[in-house]
Amino acid sequence: MNNHRRNFLKTGLATSAAGFLTPASAQTRSGGLSAKLEKLMNAPVLRADLIKQPVKIAGLELLKNGKHFLIRVRSTDGAEGLAVGHTPVITNTYPILLNKVFPYFIGRDARELENHLHGVYLKDSNYKWQGLPFWVSVACTEVAILDLLGKVARKPLGEMFGKVAKKDVAVYRASGNRGNAPEAEIAFFQKVIAETGAGALKFRLGARMRYDDASTKRDLAMLPLLRKTFGEKMTIYADANGSYDVPMSLRIGKLMEEHKARFFEEPVPFDYYEETRKIASKLTIPIAGGEQESSLRRFRWMIENRCVDIVQPDLMYFGGMCRSIKVARMAEAAGMECTPHMSGGDLGYLYVAHFASVVPNAGPHQEFKDQDETLPVSCDSSPLKSVNGMLRVPSGPGLGITIDPQFLKQAIAVKS
Repeated sequence: MNNHRRNFLKTGLATSAAGFLTPASAQTRSGGLSAKLEKLMNAPVLRADLIKQPVKIAGLELLKNGKHFLIRVRSTDGAEGLAVGHTPVITNTYPILLNKVFPYFIGRDARELENHLHGVYLKDSNYKWQGLPFWVSVACTEVAILDLLGKVARKPLGEMFGKVAKKDVAVYRASGNRGNAPEAEIAFFQKVIAETGAGALKFRLGARMRYDDASTKRDLAMLPLLRKTFGEKMTIYADANGSYDVPMSLRIGKLMEEHKARFFEEPVPFDYYEETRKIASKLTIPIAGGEQESSLRRFRWMIENRCVDIVQPDLMYFGGMCRSIKVARMAEAAGMECTPHMSGGDLGYLYVAHFASVVPNAGPHQEFKDQDETLPVSCDSSPLKSVNGMLRVPSGPGLGITIDPQFLKQAIAVKS
Protein backbone atom coordinates (compact mmCIF):
# COMPACT_ATOMS: atom_id res chain seq x y z
CA MET A 1 0.00 0.00 0.00
CA ASN A 2 1.36 3.46 -0.82
CA ASN A 3 1.82 6.05 1.89
CA HIS A 4 -0.97 8.34 0.73
CA ARG A 5 -3.61 5.63 1.12
CA ARG A 6 -2.22 4.52 4.45
CA ASN A 7 -2.26 8.09 5.78
CA PHE A 8 -5.81 8.61 4.51
CA LEU A 9 -7.10 5.56 6.33
CA LYS A 10 -5.14 6.41 9.44
CA THR A 11 -6.69 9.89 9.52
CA GLY A 12 -10.15 8.47 8.91
CA LEU A 13 -9.93 6.06 11.83
CA ALA A 14 -8.13 8.33 14.26
CA THR A 15 -11.30 10.20 15.15
CA SER A 16 -13.30 7.07 15.80
CA ALA A 17 -10.95 4.41 17.10
CA ALA A 18 -8.49 4.37 19.95
CA GLY A 19 -5.20 4.56 18.12
CA PHE A 20 -4.13 3.18 14.76
CA LEU A 21 -2.89 -0.34 14.54
CA THR A 22 0.15 -1.61 12.70
CA PRO A 23 -0.40 -1.43 8.92
CA ALA A 24 -1.90 -4.58 7.47
CA SER A 25 1.09 -5.35 5.25
CA ALA A 26 3.52 -5.35 8.17
CA GLN A 27 1.23 -7.47 10.34
CA THR A 28 0.69 -9.96 7.51
CA ARG A 29 4.45 -10.38 7.04
CA SER A 30 4.82 -11.18 10.71
CA GLY A 31 1.79 -13.45 10.74
CA GLY A 32 0.24 -11.31 13.48
CA LEU A 33 -2.73 -10.09 11.47
CA SER A 34 -3.74 -13.55 10.28
CA ALA A 35 -3.91 -14.90 13.82
CA LYS A 36 -5.76 -11.83 15.04
CA LEU A 37 -8.37 -12.07 12.28
CA GLU A 38 -8.89 -15.77 12.97
CA LYS A 39 -9.56 -14.97 16.62
CA LEU A 40 -11.92 -12.09 15.87
CA MET A 41 -13.82 -14.07 13.24
CA ASN A 42 -14.66 -16.70 15.84
CA ALA A 43 -15.12 -14.42 18.85
CA PRO A 44 -18.66 -13.65 20.09
CA VAL A 45 -19.93 -10.11 19.58
CA LEU A 46 -23.37 -10.21 21.24
CA ARG A 47 -23.50 -9.32 24.95
CA ALA A 48 -25.73 -12.22 25.94
CA ASP A 49 -24.61 -11.78 29.58
CA LEU A 50 -26.87 -8.71 29.85
CA ILE A 51 -29.83 -11.08 30.23
CA LYS A 52 -29.61 -13.61 33.04
CA GLN A 53 -32.66 -15.76 32.29
CA PRO A 54 -33.41 -17.69 29.08
CA VAL A 55 -35.50 -15.89 26.45
CA LYS A 56 -37.16 -18.82 24.73
CA ILE A 57 -38.67 -18.08 21.33
CA ALA A 58 -42.32 -19.16 21.22
CA GLY A 59 -43.18 -18.01 17.73
CA LEU A 60 -42.21 -16.05 14.63
CA GLU A 61 -44.63 -14.45 12.18
CA LEU A 62 -44.31 -12.77 8.81
CA LEU A 63 -46.92 -10.03 8.41
CA LYS A 64 -47.75 -7.81 5.45
CA ASN A 65 -49.51 -4.46 5.26
CA GLY A 66 -49.48 -2.88 1.83
CA LYS A 67 -46.01 -3.42 0.43
CA HIS A 68 -44.35 -3.67 3.85
CA PHE A 69 -43.27 -6.94 5.46
CA LEU A 70 -43.03 -7.14 9.25
CA ILE A 71 -41.31 -9.85 11.28
CA ARG A 72 -42.70 -10.40 14.77
CA VAL A 73 -41.07 -12.65 17.35
CA ARG A 74 -42.57 -13.54 20.72
CA SER A 75 -40.99 -15.21 23.72
CA THR A 76 -42.66 -17.72 26.02
CA ASP A 77 -42.69 -14.95 28.66
CA GLY A 78 -44.73 -12.66 26.42
CA ALA A 79 -41.94 -10.30 25.30
CA GLU A 80 -42.09 -9.17 21.68
CA GLY A 81 -39.67 -7.99 19.03
CA LEU A 82 -40.46 -6.40 15.68
CA ALA A 83 -38.50 -5.70 12.52
CA VAL A 84 -39.39 -4.33 9.12
CA GLY A 85 -38.23 -6.68 6.39
CA HIS A 86 -36.34 -5.98 3.20
CA THR A 87 -39.30 -5.44 0.86
CA PRO A 88 -37.64 -5.93 -2.57
CA VAL A 89 -36.07 -9.24 -1.52
CA ILE A 90 -38.72 -10.71 0.77
CA THR A 91 -41.40 -10.05 -1.87
CA ASN A 92 -39.71 -12.71 -3.98
CA THR A 93 -38.14 -15.00 -1.39
CA TYR A 94 -40.56 -15.19 1.54
CA PRO A 95 -40.94 -19.01 1.27
CA ILE A 96 -37.28 -19.32 2.27
CA LEU A 97 -37.97 -17.20 5.35
CA LEU A 98 -41.05 -19.20 6.31
CA ASN A 99 -39.84 -22.71 5.46
CA LYS A 100 -36.09 -22.68 6.02
CA VAL A 101 -35.37 -19.95 8.59
CA PHE A 102 -38.31 -19.44 10.99
CA PRO A 103 -38.73 -23.12 11.98
CA TYR A 104 -35.15 -23.42 13.20
CA PHE A 105 -35.52 -20.62 15.76
CA ILE A 106 -38.71 -21.84 17.43
CA GLY A 107 -37.99 -23.08 20.96
CA ARG A 108 -34.42 -21.69 20.98
CA ASP A 109 -32.94 -19.36 23.58
CA ALA A 110 -32.66 -15.97 21.88
CA ARG A 111 -29.59 -15.13 23.98
CA GLU A 112 -27.69 -17.73 21.94
CA LEU A 113 -28.45 -15.87 18.71
CA GLU A 114 -24.89 -16.05 17.39
CA ASN A 115 -24.83 -19.84 17.69
CA HIS A 116 -28.22 -19.99 16.02
CA LEU A 117 -26.92 -18.08 12.99
CA HIS A 118 -24.50 -20.93 12.39
CA GLY A 119 -27.12 -23.51 13.28
CA VAL A 120 -29.67 -22.25 10.77
CA TYR A 121 -26.92 -22.15 8.14
CA LEU A 122 -26.26 -25.89 8.68
CA LYS A 123 -29.86 -27.01 9.27
CA ASP A 124 -31.22 -29.19 6.46
CA SER A 125 -28.25 -28.23 4.25
CA ASN A 126 -29.28 -24.56 4.20
CA TYR A 127 -25.68 -23.73 3.34
CA LYS A 128 -26.52 -24.86 -0.17
CA TRP A 129 -28.99 -21.95 -0.35
CA GLN A 130 -26.60 -19.31 0.89
CA GLY A 131 -26.51 -16.01 -0.90
CA LEU A 132 -28.73 -12.96 -0.87
CA PRO A 133 -32.15 -14.74 -0.63
CA PHE A 134 -31.12 -16.86 2.36
CA TRP A 135 -29.08 -14.27 4.26
CA VAL A 136 -31.67 -11.51 3.89
CA SER A 137 -34.19 -13.91 5.41
CA VAL A 138 -31.81 -14.57 8.30
CA ALA A 139 -31.05 -10.87 8.72
CA CYS A 140 -34.72 -9.91 8.98
CA THR A 141 -35.21 -12.59 11.63
CA GLU A 142 -32.07 -11.51 13.47
CA VAL A 143 -33.14 -7.85 13.70
CA ALA A 144 -36.50 -8.86 15.17
CA ILE A 145 -34.73 -11.07 17.75
CA LEU A 146 -32.29 -8.27 18.58
CA ASP A 147 -35.25 -5.95 19.13
CA LEU A 148 -36.70 -8.58 21.47
CA LEU A 149 -33.42 -8.95 23.38
CA GLY A 150 -32.95 -5.20 23.64
CA LYS A 151 -36.41 -4.80 25.13
CA VAL A 152 -35.82 -7.61 27.63
CA ALA A 153 -32.44 -6.13 28.61
CA ARG A 154 -33.82 -2.56 28.46
CA LYS A 155 -30.91 -1.55 26.26
CA PRO A 156 -30.77 0.09 22.83
CA LEU A 157 -29.74 -2.27 20.08
CA GLY A 158 -26.20 -0.89 19.90
CA GLU A 159 -25.55 -1.64 23.56
CA MET A 160 -26.24 -5.30 22.91
CA PHE A 161 -22.81 -5.26 21.20
CA GLY A 162 -20.80 -2.82 23.30
CA LYS A 163 -20.65 0.78 24.43
CA VAL A 164 -22.62 3.20 22.30
CA ALA A 165 -20.11 5.84 21.25
CA LYS A 166 -22.21 7.91 18.83
CA LYS A 167 -25.58 9.40 19.66
CA ASP A 168 -25.71 11.20 16.32
CA VAL A 169 -24.55 9.83 12.97
CA ALA A 170 -23.52 12.03 10.04
CA VAL A 171 -25.29 11.01 6.84
CA TYR A 172 -24.77 11.10 3.10
CA ARG A 173 -27.36 11.14 0.34
CA ALA A 174 -26.94 8.76 -2.57
CA SER A 175 -28.34 8.86 -6.06
CA GLY A 176 -29.51 5.80 -7.95
CA ASN A 177 -29.54 7.70 -11.22
CA ARG A 178 -27.61 6.58 -14.27
CA GLY A 179 -27.83 7.91 -17.80
CA ASN A 180 -29.26 11.31 -16.91
CA ALA A 181 -27.45 14.49 -17.85
CA PRO A 182 -24.87 15.79 -15.35
CA GLU A 183 -26.94 18.96 -14.91
CA ALA A 184 -30.00 16.90 -13.96
CA GLU A 185 -27.95 14.97 -11.43
CA ILE A 186 -26.68 18.19 -9.92
CA ALA A 187 -30.28 19.41 -9.56
CA PHE A 188 -31.20 16.14 -7.79
CA PHE A 189 -28.38 16.51 -5.27
CA GLN A 190 -29.16 20.18 -4.64
CA LYS A 191 -32.70 19.17 -3.71
CA VAL A 192 -31.90 16.26 -1.39
CA ILE A 193 -29.01 18.04 0.30
CA ALA A 194 -31.21 21.06 0.95
CA GLU A 195 -33.80 18.72 2.53
CA THR A 196 -31.37 16.88 4.80
CA GLY A 197 -28.37 19.16 5.28
CA ALA A 198 -26.13 16.23 4.37
CA GLY A 199 -22.43 17.02 4.17
CA ALA A 200 -21.69 14.16 1.79
CA LEU A 201 -23.09 12.64 -1.38
CA LYS A 202 -22.59 9.51 -3.47
CA PHE A 203 -23.17 9.38 -7.22
CA ARG A 204 -23.21 6.53 -9.71
CA LEU A 205 -20.58 5.81 -12.33
CA GLY A 206 -20.64 3.62 -15.42
CA ALA A 207 -23.70 1.79 -16.72
CA ARG A 208 -23.90 -0.95 -14.02
CA MET A 209 -21.63 -3.92 -14.75
CA ARG A 210 -20.66 -2.32 -18.08
CA TYR A 211 -19.65 1.00 -19.61
CA ASP A 212 -19.97 2.63 -23.00
CA ASP A 213 -19.14 5.93 -24.70
CA ALA A 214 -22.23 7.71 -23.32
CA SER A 215 -21.66 6.62 -19.71
CA THR A 216 -17.95 7.47 -19.89
CA LYS A 217 -18.69 10.94 -21.23
CA ARG A 218 -21.07 11.48 -18.31
CA ASP A 219 -18.58 10.11 -15.79
CA LEU A 220 -15.79 12.39 -16.96
CA ALA A 221 -18.07 15.44 -16.73
CA MET A 222 -19.80 14.60 -13.45
CA LEU A 223 -17.01 14.73 -10.90
CA PRO A 224 -15.58 18.16 -11.86
CA LEU A 225 -19.12 19.57 -11.96
CA LEU A 226 -20.00 18.14 -8.53
CA ARG A 227 -16.87 19.61 -6.99
CA LYS A 228 -17.41 22.99 -8.66
CA THR A 229 -21.06 23.11 -7.56
CA PHE A 230 -20.73 21.95 -3.95
CA GLY A 231 -17.24 23.18 -3.11
CA GLU A 232 -14.33 21.71 -1.22
CA LYS A 233 -16.26 21.04 2.00
CA MET A 234 -18.61 18.50 0.43
CA THR A 235 -17.48 14.91 0.81
CA ILE A 236 -17.93 13.02 -2.45
CA TYR A 237 -18.21 9.26 -2.80
CA ALA A 238 -18.73 7.38 -6.06
CA ASP A 239 -20.07 3.90 -6.83
CA ALA A 240 -19.35 2.17 -10.15
CA ASN A 241 -21.34 -0.99 -9.32
CA GLY A 242 -18.73 -3.09 -11.10
CA SER A 243 -18.97 -1.15 -14.36
CA TYR A 244 -15.32 -1.00 -15.42
CA ASP A 245 -12.32 -3.07 -16.40
CA VAL A 246 -8.93 -2.37 -14.82
CA PRO A 247 -7.69 0.28 -17.31
CA MET A 248 -10.91 2.31 -17.13
CA SER A 249 -10.97 1.97 -13.33
CA LEU A 250 -7.50 3.50 -13.18
CA ARG A 251 -8.49 6.31 -15.54
CA ILE A 252 -11.60 7.20 -13.53
CA GLY A 253 -9.77 6.69 -10.25
CA LYS A 254 -7.12 9.23 -11.23
CA LEU A 255 -9.87 11.77 -11.97
CA MET A 256 -11.41 11.06 -8.57
CA GLU A 257 -8.05 11.63 -6.92
CA GLU A 258 -7.66 14.92 -8.77
CA HIS A 259 -10.99 16.14 -7.42
CA LYS A 260 -10.45 14.73 -3.92
CA ALA A 261 -13.26 12.17 -3.80
CA ARG A 262 -13.17 10.12 -0.61
CA PHE A 263 -13.68 6.58 -1.90
CA PHE A 264 -14.26 4.65 -5.11
CA GLU A 265 -16.77 1.81 -4.66
CA GLU A 266 -16.79 -1.42 -6.70
CA PRO A 267 -14.76 -0.26 -9.71
CA VAL A 268 -14.88 -3.76 -11.28
CA PRO A 269 -17.43 -6.58 -10.84
CA PHE A 270 -17.76 -7.55 -7.19
CA ASP A 271 -16.20 -11.00 -7.53
CA TYR A 272 -13.10 -9.76 -9.40
CA TYR A 273 -11.00 -9.95 -6.25
CA GLU A 274 -7.54 -9.94 -7.83
CA GLU A 275 -8.45 -7.13 -10.22
CA THR A 276 -9.85 -5.09 -7.33
CA ARG A 277 -6.65 -5.60 -5.35
CA LYS A 278 -4.58 -4.53 -8.36
CA ILE A 279 -6.59 -1.32 -8.71
CA ALA A 280 -6.29 -0.62 -4.99
CA SER A 281 -2.50 -1.00 -5.17
CA LYS A 282 -2.19 1.51 -8.02
CA LEU A 283 -4.48 4.29 -6.82
CA THR A 284 -4.23 6.60 -3.84
CA ILE A 285 -8.00 6.95 -3.45
CA PRO A 286 -9.33 4.21 -1.12
CA ILE A 287 -11.23 1.42 -2.84
CA ALA A 288 -14.44 0.21 -1.17
CA GLY A 289 -16.38 -2.99 -1.72
CA GLY A 290 -18.21 -5.95 -0.25
CA GLU A 291 -21.92 -5.22 -0.60
CA GLN A 292 -22.52 -8.45 -2.53
CA GLU A 293 -20.38 -10.60 -0.23
CA SER A 294 -22.07 -13.42 1.70
CA SER A 295 -19.04 -15.19 3.16
CA LEU A 296 -17.42 -14.22 6.45
CA ARG A 297 -14.25 -16.04 5.43
CA ARG A 298 -14.01 -14.18 2.12
CA PHE A 299 -14.32 -10.90 4.01
CA ARG A 300 -11.44 -12.08 6.15
CA TRP A 301 -9.42 -12.78 2.98
CA MET A 302 -10.26 -9.34 1.58
CA ILE A 303 -9.05 -7.70 4.78
CA GLU A 304 -5.92 -9.81 5.23
CA ASN A 305 -4.87 -9.39 1.60
CA ARG A 306 -5.92 -5.74 1.38
CA CYS A 307 -8.18 -6.41 -1.57
CA VAL A 308 -10.02 -3.21 -0.63
CA ASP A 309 -9.34 -0.37 1.81
CA ILE A 310 -12.91 -0.02 3.09
CA VAL A 311 -15.15 -3.06 3.61
CA GLN A 312 -18.88 -2.67 3.05
CA PRO A 313 -21.03 -5.53 4.33
CA ASP A 314 -24.70 -4.94 3.60
CA LEU A 315 -26.52 -5.49 6.90
CA MET A 316 -29.31 -7.31 5.07
CA TYR A 317 -27.50 -9.08 2.22
CA PHE A 318 -24.77 -10.31 4.56
CA GLY A 319 -27.09 -11.78 7.17
CA GLY A 320 -27.49 -9.16 9.86
CA MET A 321 -25.80 -7.21 12.59
CA CYS A 322 -23.80 -9.96 14.32
CA ARG A 323 -21.96 -11.09 11.19
CA SER A 324 -21.38 -7.50 10.05
CA ILE A 325 -19.90 -6.47 13.39
CA LYS A 326 -17.47 -9.38 13.12
CA VAL A 327 -16.35 -7.91 9.78
CA ALA A 328 -16.03 -4.47 11.37
CA ARG A 329 -13.82 -5.80 14.16
CA MET A 330 -11.59 -7.64 11.73
CA ALA A 331 -11.29 -4.47 9.65
CA GLU A 332 -10.45 -2.42 12.73
CA ALA A 333 -7.64 -4.83 13.57
CA ALA A 334 -6.18 -4.13 10.13
CA GLY A 335 -6.59 -0.35 10.45
CA MET A 336 -9.46 -0.29 7.96
CA GLU A 337 -12.90 1.30 7.88
CA CYS A 338 -16.09 -0.73 7.76
CA THR A 339 -18.80 1.47 6.28
CA PRO A 340 -21.90 -0.69 5.78
CA HIS A 341 -23.79 -0.73 2.52
CA MET A 342 -27.49 0.08 2.74
CA SER A 343 -29.85 -1.73 0.41
CA GLY A 344 -33.51 -0.92 0.00
CA GLY A 345 -35.66 1.52 1.91
CA ASP A 346 -37.91 0.50 4.80
CA LEU A 347 -35.87 0.87 8.03
CA GLY A 348 -32.44 0.20 6.53
CA TYR A 349 -31.20 3.65 7.56
CA LEU A 350 -32.15 2.88 11.17
CA TYR A 351 -30.31 -0.45 11.22
CA VAL A 352 -27.23 1.28 9.79
CA ALA A 353 -27.46 4.02 12.44
CA HIS A 354 -27.50 1.49 15.28
CA PHE A 355 -24.52 -0.28 13.69
CA ALA A 356 -22.55 2.97 13.39
CA SER A 357 -23.40 3.94 16.97
CA VAL A 358 -21.30 1.10 18.37
CA VAL A 359 -18.70 0.47 15.63
CA PRO A 360 -15.74 2.88 16.02
CA ASN A 361 -14.44 2.38 12.47
CA ALA A 362 -17.78 2.79 10.71
CA GLY A 363 -16.60 5.75 8.63
CA PRO A 364 -17.57 9.43 8.82
CA HIS A 365 -20.93 9.20 6.97
CA GLN A 366 -23.74 6.66 6.69
CA GLU A 367 -26.38 6.46 3.99
CA PHE A 368 -29.80 7.99 4.62
CA LYS A 369 -32.59 7.30 2.13
CA ASP A 370 -35.93 9.00 1.63
CA GLN A 371 -38.41 7.95 4.27
CA ASP A 372 -41.50 6.05 3.22
CA GLU A 373 -44.54 7.82 4.65
CA THR A 374 -46.62 4.65 4.21
CA LEU A 375 -44.65 3.05 7.07
CA PRO A 376 -46.03 4.60 10.30
CA VAL A 377 -43.05 4.59 12.64
CA SER A 378 -42.46 6.96 15.56
CA CYS A 379 -39.73 7.42 18.12
CA ASP A 380 -39.59 9.31 21.43
CA SER A 381 -35.82 9.80 21.33
CA SER A 382 -35.22 10.68 17.67
CA PRO A 383 -37.06 12.47 14.86
CA LEU A 384 -35.85 9.66 12.56
CA LYS A 385 -34.84 12.35 10.09
CA SER A 386 -31.62 13.97 9.02
CA VAL A 387 -31.35 17.35 10.74
CA ASN A 388 -28.42 19.46 9.56
CA GLY A 389 -26.85 16.32 8.17
CA MET A 390 -27.12 14.34 11.41
CA LEU A 391 -29.41 11.46 12.37
CA ARG A 392 -30.08 10.95 16.08
CA VAL A 393 -29.78 7.26 16.99
CA PRO A 394 -32.81 6.08 19.02
CA SER A 395 -31.90 5.41 22.64
CA GLY A 396 -34.94 3.39 23.68
CA PRO A 397 -34.87 -0.38 24.19
CA GLY A 398 -34.20 -2.52 21.12
CA LEU A 399 -34.67 -0.58 17.90
CA GLY A 400 -36.13 2.22 20.00
CA ILE A 401 -39.14 2.78 17.76
CA THR A 402 -42.88 2.21 17.78
CA ILE A 403 -44.78 0.88 14.79
CA ASP A 404 -48.38 2.10 14.79
CA PRO A 405 -50.42 -0.62 16.60
CA GLN A 406 -53.32 -0.10 14.19
CA PHE A 407 -50.98 -0.71 11.25
CA LEU A 408 -49.89 -3.96 12.89
CA LYS A 409 -53.47 -4.95 13.63
CA GLN A 410 -54.40 -4.52 9.98
CA ALA A 411 -51.42 -6.56 8.75
CA ILE A 412 -52.14 -9.97 7.24
CA ALA A 413 -50.17 -13.08 8.15
CA VAL A 414 -48.16 -14.40 5.18
CA LYS A 415 -48.26 -18.15 4.67
CA SER A 416 -46.02 -20.34 2.57
